[in-house]
Amino acid sequence: MEERRYRSASGAPIALRRRQHSASCRELAVRGPRLQLRSLSALTSAVWLAAYGLFVLSQNSMVLSAAIFITLIGLIIYLHFVKIDQESLLVIGSLGIQVTSSYASGKESTTFIEMGQVKDVVINEAIHMQKVIYYLCILLQDPGDPQGVSEVVPLFQSSKPRLDCLIEVYKSCQEILEQRKTAPQSS
Repeated sequence: MEERRYRSASGAPIALRRRQHSASCRELAVRGPRLQLRSLSALTSAVWLAAYGLFVLSQNSMVLSAAIFITLIGLIIYLHFVKIDQESLLVIGSLGIQVTSSYASGKESTTFIEMGQVKDVVINEAIHMQKVIYYLCILLQDPGDPQGVSEVVPLFQSSKPRLDCLIEVYKSCQEILEQRKTAPQSS
């Protein structure tokens, strides 16, 4: 297993882990920055101090109870549905591509794309907030038109790695896709 350090589009540190299981099977995982206890504590303290200020002014204890309740529910929602710690891509040449997102709460979301549906893996560019950002995506083959693309599936949407990291992932994916294209011709 090999790990390299990169930066995301926003400048946050990320790590790319590459693991080659076999010649036609690779796992690529991008781990984003961990949840910072300092920022979480600061946000919670600010909400609770504001609630305490409202309590002093209104003398209503429901304000404190509501602040605690809203903070805890917000934290649970953030950890379970928003904060993604790691995004991984498992490419198996003979089978397909598995995309997994691991949330801070431990929940995982997995999508599998059969290799027969994959037309190509490409690096695309987009303009976002007056910046050009690059992203990796899987082009799915249109069943009605072999030359067409039916859908574009973007990868690493949470970690948003910069181009140098995307090129590394792209090359690994292309090596496996090339093996798949040349395998039927050689037999």
